Amino acid sequence: MQGCLKIINLKLKNMEELAEPASVKKVSMKWGLITGIVSILFFILITITETDTSPGVTWLGLIPFIILVVLAHKEFKTSGDGYMSYSQGLGIGTLISLVSGVVSGIFRYIWVKFLDDGYNDRIQEAQIRAMEEQGLGEDQIEQALEISSGFTSPEIVLVIGLFVGVVFGFILSLIISAFTKNSDPSAEV
Repeated sequence: MQGCLKIINLKLKNMEELAEPASVKKVSMKWGLITGIVSILFFILITITETDTSPGVTWLGLIPFIILVVLAHKEFKTSGDGYMSYSQGLGIGTLISLVSGVVSGIFRYIWVKFLDDGYNDRIQEAQIRAMEEQGLGEDQIEQALEISSGFTSPEIVLVIGLFVGVVFGFILSLIISAFTKNSDPSAEV
């Protein structure tokens, strides 16, 4: 019996040694896909409830991102050696925002281009209301709409959304990583 336990323990020990330590890329891909799916669900929710034109509601979308990046950092540290440098945390968060941006951006493109042809009209109506509330005249509103019309095609929205998503993800990751890092003291000189 004890012989069998020793063999099982040796096998488990060998399996642990063979197990791949966490890598920035592996953790980022996994959590980027999860974040992308959560972002899609959030987009569907605010679009169906027609709260997508409210700036306060859209800023709420940052909360799941922050939580998921913290969870990714935790997984990286737990499945690795318990340490994560600031740069590793920053890399994980930025790659998560890139993967998530691609996944959710492609979904939004399909939604706006093929599923909801009134989406851009609702967004434009909200912009007009906001400009009217700011006291802009008809000429100023018309001029602003002419300028912004070049940026409302689904293709341009996809590119701009991806760029802005990665920039915001990078900035948030700068902050999050400052709190979640756990530098290896033996690596510091």
